[in-house]
Amino acid sequence: MAAVCLAVLAFGLIVHPAIAWLGLVAALFTLYFFRDPERIIIAKAGHIVAPADGKVVAIDEVDETEYVGERCKRVSIFLSILDVHINRAPVSGQIGMIRHKPGRFALAHTLDASRSNECNMIGIKGDEMKVLVKQIAGAVARRIICYCKPTQVVRTGERIGMIRFGSRTEVYLPRECQILVSEGEKVKGGVSLIGVYDAAFTKKA
Repeated sequence: MAAVCLAVLAFGLIVHPAIAWLGLVAALFTLYFFRDPERIIIAKAGHIVAPADGKVVAIDEVDETEYVGERCKRVSIFLSILDVHINRAPVSGQIGMIRHKPGRFALAHTLDASRSNECNMIGIKGDEMKVLVKQIAGAVARRIICYCKPTQVVRTGERIGMIRFGSRTEVYLPRECQILVSEGEKVKGGVSLIGVYDAAFTKKA
């Protein structure tokens, strides 16, 4: 990427200095946006980590019919253009479903985005529970990338996808889970503990 930045600067200087600096700024921003820092993942059985970096904008209960098939607790995270946009597995398990759904491109921080925006859904069946991660496109973010495949086994915190330039990521959890974050809180994907599953409850199939 450094070579690309130098090439952009050199070409711009030939055309016009202002173009050179604008091109360099754009190249540096792109490099910053697509950063993918390594994370130290520390999670125990029953722990649920954040599937993305960003701000928790909503915590509620909804009927989830795509994969979990029951009423769930939902944690919604808004990713600004300044956040790392890598999505990570909130729990360890096997990929049980991947489904893309076309839709609109409303502002990602609104509840309407969850209902009507284009999204990609990733179902994960762990030893103790089934969870659903929903990658939601936004007004600017119009490309959702999924890294995983059906039946693939993923570890807690493992990279499972990416959404480009501002977006929303939601995770749907069994009602037995205790949520440990609050609305307005900033979280880091694969690192922040957002919930725990109480194994004393009946294990979900």
